[in-house]
Amino acid sequence: MTDTSSEREKSTNVGVLKAMMTFLRPYRWQMIGSSIALICTAGITLSIGQGLRMLVDQGFSNNASVEALNQALLLFMVMILLLAAGTFARFYLVSWIGERVSADLRKAVFAHVVHLHPGYFETNLSGEIQSRITTDTTLLQTVIGSSVSIALRNFLMFVGGLILLFITNPKLTGLVMLSVPLVVVPIIVFGRRVRSLSRTSQDRIAGVGSFVGEAVKNIKMVQAFNHQKLDKASFDGHVESAFDIAVGRINQRAWLSTIVITLVLGAVTAMLWVGGMDVLAGKISGGELTAFIFYAVMVAASVGAISEVYGDLQRAAGATERLLELLAADNLVPTPEAPLPLPASPQGSLQFDNVCFSYPSRPEQLAIDKLNLQIASGSSVALVGSSGAGKSTLVDLILRFYDVQAGVIRFDGIDIRDLSLETLRSQIALVPQQPVLFTGTVADNIRYGKPSASMAEIEAAARSAYAHEFIERLSDGYGSFVGEGGIRLSGGQRQRIAIARAILADPTLLLLDEATSALDAESEFQVQQALELLMHGRTTIVIAHRLATVVDVDVIVVLEHGKLVATGSHAELLKSSPLYARWASLQFDEGANTLDIPATA
Repeated sequence: MTDTSSEREKSTNVGVLKAMMTFLRPYRWQMIGSSIALICTAGITLSIGQGLRMLVDQGFSNNASVEALNQALLLFMVMILLLAAGTFARFYLVSWIGERVSADLRKAVFAHVVHLHPGYFETNLSGEIQSRITTDTTLLQTVIGSSVSIALRNFLMFVGGLILLFITNPKLTGLVMLSVPLVVVPIIVFGRRVRSLSRTSQDRIAGVGSFVGEAVKNIKMVQAFNHQKLDKASFDGHVESAFDIAVGRINQRAWLSTIVITLVLGAVTAMLWVGGMDVLAGKISGGELTAFIFYAVMVAASVGAISEVYGDLQRAAGATERLLELLAADNLVPTPEAPLPLPASPQGSLQFDNVCFSYPSRPEQLAIDKLNLQIASGSSVALVGSSGAGKSTLVDLILRFYDVQAGVIRFDGIDIRDLSLETLRSQIALVPQQPVLFTGTVADNIRYGKPSASMAEIEAAARSAYAHEFIERLSDGYGSFVGEGGIRLSGGQRQRIAIARAILADPTLLLLDEATSALDAESEFQVQQALELLMHGRTTIVIAHRLATVVDVDVIVVLEHGKLVATGSHAELLKSSPLYARWASLQFDEGANTLDIPATA
């Protein structure tokens, strides 16, 4: 979602709005009802002109009677009541359609976005995606629920009024028609400028939202480095940039409306002079001129309204294109059309066969390079290595957040690409180094591991994670609000809730990313005991930064620059792997005295 000129120029015309028909089609009956109401109200409005002609010629003429005047006024009142009823039906139905389509569109876009592969979000800002789902759909709701109705109504009024103008007085109508080319040209010229500026304006507003979201989310870091003034200045720049573009768009629309009104009403003025001379000469009646003026003003107002709405349609075209970009985004990690089932009792074994992988944002750099590894079911494996060695990447590949470019990863002997994503991930629980909590209660966050869990199951999981005691001390216990990202809890408390979530999920394969790193010594001891119980009988992969936490695992895998360089137990690696021995010497107090480290290590 980069803000480039090439992207902004994609929205070339309002034809992109045709894509909205997919969302409008389910509500065809409401559309038919609103169309009938629209046609009826337009017809009644147009017939008012003939009512005015009758009122002037029959009710106000020298030969008119009180009875004729009453009949004319009664007919006029009936037309007004019918117009009011039709307007109510039209407004309600089109507004309902606008709201309904906007809601459906939001759901469709979000449903697509949450299934996109994580690599998509490496190059697309979350704040801008949020802006598209909220701001752009709101704009479309306004257009579908209001602007389109106004445009269609005024188009009918324009066509109907033009026909009645010709019927009423062809000569005067010819004068009005002379202004049509003068009106159409500025609509086309200014419309193109408005369209381009509308897309740019929407991109700028999305950038403002993204900046705010990032600053608020990281407010502690902003304040810790006294960055408020710099961020304020940067934000002011974003806002002013969006404002300048909006002013340019408003300026173009204002000029468009001004030119259209001047030209149309200028033609009407010329028509009034000619028509007035014909009335004085007795060539037409006063009622005919009144009706003609009514239709001429109606046609002029319709053209002006259409020019206004056209600007809204241009903005809607930009919003629609931005939303369609999201809906059209390809998921690079698709579920197979005919997924294979797992065995009735999954074991959780893993096999990496000559796996190669590079991130989409860094295709030239292999994050995993020809890796071969067997992980037996029920075993515990630790992944160790320096930063960038590929530890977290392997976890991402196991969860199939990305697909490998070469080689195969098998789960219980089945290529994970042949399993549905839901089936694969239902067998896995992840406890990340930085625990992720969602806005809601403590119970909501633990239940994330098993949505159908009862409170008894949630409490049991919390006890196993040694979290029950501190949860009970919170103001509302399990119903306590954790704040955005769990900000109301300490790091250790958030970690234990994340562990409780994994315990509740009861996985076949457990992925631990230094799950005890945020805990104090006492809590770490307690949680380590809970993890040992959780790990029993399950395949467990641990990303380790502190070797002390993994000395008792079955196998330690040493990674360096995406390559597997050594495997074995702690004791074996101290002897066989200089790299591992060096890390151990740096982390254990006795290492320097007890380990014979080669100089080349």
